[in-house]
Amino acid sequence: MEWLSLVLFALIIAALLAGYPVAFTLAGVSLGFAAICSLFGAFDMAYLEALPSRLFGAMQNQTLVAVPLFIFMGLVLERARIAENLLETLGQLFGHGRGGIAIAVIVVGALLAASTGIVGATVVTMGLLSLPAMLKSGYDPRIASGTICASGTLGQIIPPSIVLVLLGDVLSSAYQQAQLRAGNFAPQSVSVGDLFAGALLPGLALVALYIIYVLCVAWLQPHRMPPPPDTGPVVGHAGWRVLKALVAPLALIVAVLGSIILGFATPTEAAAVGAAGALLLALLRRSLGLARLQDVMRGTVRLTSMVFIILLGASVFSLVFRGFGGDVLIHDLLSSLPGGPAGALIAVMLAMFLLGFIVDFIEITYIVVPVVAPVLLAMGMDPVWLGVMIAINLQTSFLTPPFGFALFYLRGIAPPAVRTTDIYRGAVPFIVLQLAMLVVLWFWPRLVTWLPGQIYG
Repeated sequence: MEWLSLVLFALIIAALLAGYPVAFTLAGVSLGFAAICSLFGAFDMAYLEALPSRLFGAMQNQTLVAVPLFIFMGLVLERARIAENLLETLGQLFGHGRGGIAIAVIVVGALLAASTGIVGATVVTMGLLSLPAMLKSGYDPRIASGTICASGTLGQIIPPSIVLVLLGDVLSSAYQQAQLRAGNFAPQSVSVGDLFAGALLPGLALVALYIIYVLCVAWLQPHRMPPPPDTGPVVGHAGWRVLKALVAPLALIVAVLGSIILGFATPTEAAAVGAAGALLLALLRRSLGLARLQDVMRGTVRLTSMVFIILLGASVFSLVFRGFGGDVLIHDLLSSLPGGPAGALIAVMLAMFLLGFIVDFIEITYIVVPVVAPVLLAMGMDPVWLGVMIAINLQTSFLTPPFGFALFYLRGIAPPAVRTTDIYRGAVPFIVLQLAMLVVLWFWPRLVTWLPGQIYG
């Protein structure tokens, strides 16, 4: 009855499209479908006896403790107006040439990605601060909105990324499953630190692609990105202002990311350092009052609850899916595709890309990745390389119309002069750049595996 697992998957997607909450849809539809099928002898309810141990194991997972800490760090930095200070300073430095404001937005997006990793906050903050300035300077609304949305999604791939933390947890389990099935009863593991190291160079390369694209547009179509009307010499100690604006976020990045990659701290320990450092920075700047701190704490609880409730619901779905034999069905399906491992990976990446149009990256991480990753890893794929490929693919889910969340975030704060079609069309070139990065990593996997190999051996 393996085909019933596909019926379950289709019912869940239909319920999500109908607007029902993700976590309760995953658990409710799975349990209801299992109960109905058990009445006809198509499902053994004994499979659900493993559910308490799964949920208890998720609650004991030390890696996932990093999630609320990274969320807290990101929200504190947002409320401390770090992004506003960076945009103002770098905007003064770069904004006097064609495309300068767009380059400043990309650089700030990369810095915020490496210090917060929260896409929604980054897009909204940069949209409120830079979009009016870009439109006032005569920027094409498409290039302005596309640059802001794409820069905001860099938090998906540049570590420390919440996506990489969640992927690291899922892939670690999948990698151990693949090795046990292959007869290796002393399986190796893949850690979040491995994914952080593997994603660093591709993330910086993606930033470089964004900047190259902006420079090409500024050169080939200068009317779309004119310089500000009041162009003049940069007065004052510009270098000192830039250095002063960059010291705090760079120090936080080095403390958090450096300690993880160099092995001085686990992701959870580094996230705690980052949260404490962000809070200390905000207090030193006197930019985080009691009311704002309460907002940060409420936001942290809200986002963390969402992630963990989805995790628990996904555990129920995964158990029921395997009870129907869905894992065997997926293994047979991917193994029978033409092209071997390459054909299987292309099919999975295409499916994830298409699902990104309609569901969020968290659902894809917890619904699709646990099902397909063990099969792909059993085919001999490097787990770090596969994780980075999936992360960049999931990054496109924030940009793909019509349901890309980054597009929604910007639409909510953009002026009426910026049409929704402008936002959609502006995101398309950056989607193409992300897909091009996937192609580069396909033919040049050393861009992912080199740095983890140099650090961890």
